[in-house]
Amino acid sequence: MDDVSRFLLVPVETLYRWRKVGYGPPAARVGRHLRYDPGAVRAWVQGQVA
Repeated sequence: MDDVSRFLLVPVETLYRWRKVGYGPPAARVGRHLRYDPGAVRAWVQGQVA
């Protein structure tokens, strides 16, 4: 989560908020933790660049 936060230059709280409203890169819940696939994060970023 911290890696994704640094990569996107947003606070971790923003990632939680985005997930709550259905925005941002896809994440999977593993137990109590959110996990992001690096390829999916990069693809999401590329989709945001228009």
